[in-house]
Amino acid sequence: MSIISKKICLIGDFGVGKTSLIRRFVEGQFSDQYLSTVGVKISRKLVNVTDNLSPDKQQLQMIIWDIEGSNRFKAIAPSYFQGAKGAVIIGDMTVKDTLDHLLGHIQSFLAVSPKSNIVIALNKSDLIENEYLESLRQFYKFSEIEPVIATYITSAKTGENVGEIFETLAQKLI
Repeated sequence: MSIISKKICLIGDFGVGKTSLIRRFVEGQFSDQYLSTVGVKISRKLVNVTDNLSPDKQQLQMIIWDIEGSNRFKAIAPSYFQGAKGAVIIGDMTVKDTLDHLLGHIQSFLAVSPKSNIVIALNKSDLIENEYLESLRQFYKFSEIEPVIATYITSAKTGENVGEIFETLAQKLI
C-alpha cells in the first residue's frame, strides 16, 4: 500500500477553533485551555481512504497546517497556502463576524490554490440551540463556489463531524 502526502490548510479568524479541531482529529483530545497559534503549526495524520475506482485502500498522509488567524497575520497568510491541495475553512457559530469572513477566506485561499478542494466547518455547535443549526449550515453552504465540496456543523468539544470534515477532504484528494 502506497502512502500519498497532501498539504491541508486550516483557515479562519482568531479563536474559531482551528487548533481544537486538529487536536480532536489527530489526537482524539479536547482541552478548554486556549492556546493561540503563532504563525503556523504543522500536524500529521495518516488516514485510510478507499478509492472509488478500485476496492483497494490507500493511505493518505495529511499534512495539516494550522494557520494563525490574527488580523496582523492575514497579509502573509496566503504565502502559507502555497502547495496546499485542500483547506478546511472554519467559522465560529457563536460569533457572526467569523461566519461573515468565510467568503473572504475562501477567496484568499483560491487565489493561491485555485485547483484545491475546500470543506467549510461551522464550529462550536455545542454552544448553539439545535433548532438553529441547519438554517445556519444552509446559509453558509457556499455550494455556488465549485471547490467547496461540503459544509459541516462541527464541535471540537464533542467531536461532532470532526472526522467527517477531514475524511470528506481526504476522499477528494485521492
